[in-house]
Amino acid sequence: MIFIEAYNYAVAHLAELMMAIQQHVLLVIVPLSIAILVGGSLGWQCARWSDQEAWFPKLAVITILNLFNGLRVIPSLAILFLAIPSLGLTFQAAALALSVLAIPPVLLATEVGFRTVPGMVREVGWATGMTPWQVFWHVDMPLALPLVLTGVKTATLEVIASATLAAFIGAGGLGSFITLGFAVNSPAILLVGAIPVALLATMAETLLNQLQQWIQIPPQS
Repeated sequence: MIFIEAYNYAVAHLAELMMAIQQHVLLVIVPLSIAILVGGSLGWQCARWSDQEAWFPKLAVITILNLFNGLRVIPSLAILFLAIPSLGLTFQAAALALSVLAIPPVLLATEVGFRTVPGMVREVGWATGMTPWQVFWHVDMPLALPLVLTGVKTATLEVIASATLAAFIGAGGLGSFITLGFAVNSPAILLVGAIPVALLATMAETLLNQLQQWIQIPPQS
């Protein structure tokens, strides 16, 4: 049976499998961290500009959102190969390509999350003597966070799946078993890479769903 063959191959190559899992997790954490930092900052700034009446901030918002929205239609493999001439066949090239993939969903969700915070709620915070920083942390962030996490979840699942393509440029990860399985026409070897990827995606989605539910539960009085 194919699953027994996959299990036997995984046991026989356990060290390589564990190394591939570590590489894959790193290929997810680094781009996702960059996406949260860059996409979150840009999304928040775009939400602030949307509230302004001047034409230039609104034009900047439209330009940024359309630019990053357009990046979503570019295949991950194409971005990988575009990064090779400057960064070579390296982890850095894979991380850059995956960051480009992860930034748009985080940016768009963050912009919507902060833009839809009711202005009246902010005014109440200011009326109670809160500083702008306190309004951000105690008013804006709690209300926007559920939508922000939706973008983070989307980015996480896309990066986990697309990180398998890093094997094409020698950056390692679980994709190395998938490409090897295709190369030698062995579905069992392919499953050794595909099953952990599916498990990682399921675990990440479950954890982020639980986090979303937790932050949306109103505090008990």
